[in-house]
Amino acid sequence: MNDNRIMKQLTAIFSLFMVFFYLGVGIFLLFFFNTEQSLLGKPVFIIFGVFCIFYGLYRAYTTYISIVRLFFRHQDEDDA
Repeated sequence: MNDNRIMKQLTAIFSLFMVFFYLGVGIFLLFFFNTEQSLLGKPVFIIFGVFCIFYGLYRAYTTYISIVRLFFRHQDEDDA
């Protein structure tokens, strides 16, 4: 296994944690954040929460593709 492939695998694992982070922030802002004590209005938090969820779903898709490519396919298949 070459070093570049190991770094790509570590990046894919880190991306998986970031997916959970973005989805968690989006869900928190939409359902659990108390907007009464903030200077920004509720629509700002709803827009940002929806954006975080959609971006988390996009990152989940790209992370899934990279994990399948890096962990479950043989290295010789990538060359073809």
